[in-house]
Amino acid sequence: MPNANDVPEDNPTELSQVQRRAVSELLRVSPAADDLARRFQEAGFSLALVGGSVRDALLGRLGNDLDFTTDARPDDVLKIVRPWADAVWEVGIAFGTVGCQKDARVGDTQQRFDIEVTTYRSEAYDRSSRKPEVSYGNSIEEDLVRRDFTVNAMAVALPEKEFIDPHGGLEDLAQRILRTPGTPEESFSDDPLRMMRAARFAAQLDFEVAPEVVAAMKAMAERIKIVSAERVRDELNKLILSAHPRKGLALLVDTGLAEYVLPELPALRLERDEHHRHKDVYDHTLIVLEQAMALETDGPDLTLRLAALLHDIGKPRTRRFEQDGRVSFHHHEVVGAKMTKKRMTALKYSNELVKDVSRLVELHLRFHGYGTGEWTDSAVRRYVRDAGPLLSRLHKLTRSDCTTRNKRKANALSRAYDGLEERIARLQEQEELDSIRPDLDGNEIMQVLDVGPGPVIGKAYKFLLELRLENGPMERDAAVAALKGWWAEQSEG
Repeated sequence: MPNANDVPEDNPTELSQVQRRAVSELLRVSPAADDLARRFQEAGFSLALVGGSVRDALLGRLGNDLDFTTDARPDDVLKIVRPWADAVWEVGIAFGTVGCQKDARVGDTQQRFDIEVTTYRSEAYDRSSRKPEVSYGNSIEEDLVRRDFTVNAMAVALPEKEFIDPHGGLEDLAQRILRTPGTPEESFSDDPLRMMRAARFAAQLDFEVAPEVVAAMKAMAERIKIVSAERVRDELNKLILSAHPRKGLALLVDTGLAEYVLPELPALRLERDEHHRHKDVYDHTLIVLEQAMALETDGPDLTLRLAALLHDIGKPRTRRFEQDGRVSFHHHEVVGAKMTKKRMTALKYSNELVKDVSRLVELHLRFHGYGTGEWTDSAVRRYVRDAGPLLSRLHKLTRSDCTTRNKRKANALSRAYDGLEERIARLQEQEELDSIRPDLDGNEIMQVLDVGPGPVIGKAYKFLLELRLENGPMERDAAVAALKGWWAEQSEG
């Protein structure tokens, strides 16, 4: 499929050829579209592929998620798709959207398409509402003008395969720029979340945002407060998981939106890193995020990226100017972990994700006590025990946190961490560090001490766990003797 970047802006003939080729390719890989369109036509309705599906087709990155728009009302859409689709869901029907799933043959393969059909509509917030008011429209032009950006306001009418682009979306796609179909003020007033979507699309597509759109984002940033935390969180996630999150995050900060959705991030611009005073902690944070991304092995990792983004947010609250002229941030990792928990909870993240990201923030400095390998085996065991299942992410976060331009220092830190990972690997082979537990379980403890269940078993278990971390695996007889010695001390006390 031709790439929109190759479209010459001053050659309408070539532009129309690109349109035709793109539409042809789109329909070639989406045979379900023709079949569905015929069913809508037979029922007396129109159907068009729309929005991100058309944009992605022109960019040569269309997947199997297809978005359609129609003049049929949701009840009519259900009547058409139910006999045709393999599965139907009505989760978004209150907003005019019916979802369905359809398996169709593409060439020699059977492929599954996830489809959404939305009735022509317009959305608008009142000044205090957190939910859009939905009203249905009667024409595709009316539907397209309410879309967020011109690159998402293109459609392909089916089955006649007519390309519809009333707002110059194809030209904007060629120029890699984000503009709104109407004025940005009207667009953002209709749905303030579109301001965050501008940052998200800039990050996902590596597009620039038009100056008038940026100006409106700055002027209207406070309007984001009426949007629910869940919708803000979902947009933030998409931005952070994109190919160029730094671009989107910088736009949130520069426009003032971050002050309302993630205020800890712009607060970092005022601080200086304790090791490199020429380097803004905000800039350092974005570099750490990019370096963490470079270490990902199984695709984008939200837990790791959030930890990288938030790892230093405790610095503003812990900054101290020392007598020798240095700036210190003592215990910023502990303060930062608490701040991370508070912010992520406010954004309605899951308890598990909040716990994992907060833990990584809390542990991200632990390695800096390692020096050149002075840790005992006991300290290494505790490092692994405290990280638990987050150990591989902690490795990546710790390595990413080195942004010094001093190559000698950077190489020394890297070698030191190589050494720590080698020691962990050796101990894991010897001791099964991933599942460190006492050498006696609860039942054995009760048997040795001749006591029943109760708080004392937990205390004994904790004593044996500390002993295990300190000394490594023990023979059963040695563990029993140590437990009896501890019990005798408790009895004397």
